Amino acid sequence: MQNKLLNILSNNKKNLALLIDPDKHTPESLQKLIEETNKYTYPNIILVGGSLIFSDIENTINYIKSLSNKPVYIFPGNNCDLSKNADGILLLSLISGRNADFLIGNHVIAAPKLKRLNIDIIPTGYILIDCGNATSVSYMSNTTPIPYFKNDIAAATAIAGEMLGLKAVYLEGGSGANKHISTEMIAIVKQNIDIPIFVGGGIKTPEAIKEIFDAGANMIIIGTVIEQNPEMLQKLANMI
Repeated sequence: MQNKLLNILSNNKKNLALLIDPDKHTPESLQKLIEETNKYTYPNIILVGGSLIFSDIENTINYIKSLSNKPVYIFPGNNCDLSKNADGILLLSLISGRNADFLIGNHVIAAPKLKRLNIDIIPTGYILIDCGNATSVSYMSNTTPIPYFKNDIAAATAIAGEMLGLKAVYLEGGSGANKHISTEMIAIVKQNIDIPIFVGGGIKTPEAIKEIFDAGANMIIIGTVIEQNPEMLQKLANMI
């Protein structure tokens, strides 16, 4: 199953992932959401996870897969967020921060189990960008995001991640961010690396989706806007 997601990214010009936080759903609300996503081609990928999860992530993944044929990937908040039934995992290394636990420490702890699970593993450089408000990721990881207008730092960080062998870069503005990452930053990062770029945080409109894809994103991750307004899925799908 290795590189399954990377194959999807190479075969499709645009990819939209729906990030589902298990703590924000009941079985009923999750069923309604997944049934709504099944009506459209996009989102074509489902991510499950969050910075701090109280619910059983494996039960959530199993439930989603019972309702949908779309690939389900783990978006881990820590080394406990693992499941053999997921299609894969974004193995996030927080390369914008200097906290060793989130650069490599938690990965060492999770590695033996991940190897046994034999799921698709996508080594991903996780880059936090300050988009106007404090985020759970910044607090939980005890790291400082890259300032919003520091395109050069973001690009250099992404280049370093690629040189270290990471297979994708995730530019993250944070859940519920006031604004999304600037298209200028996305474009500059895109110009400097050859691996896929994921963008998430603060994306609230179909127009923003188009702007971010036009800037060079290979996959856009949305979550909060759909949790608040599931009917937005149709507008986003139509835009793509």
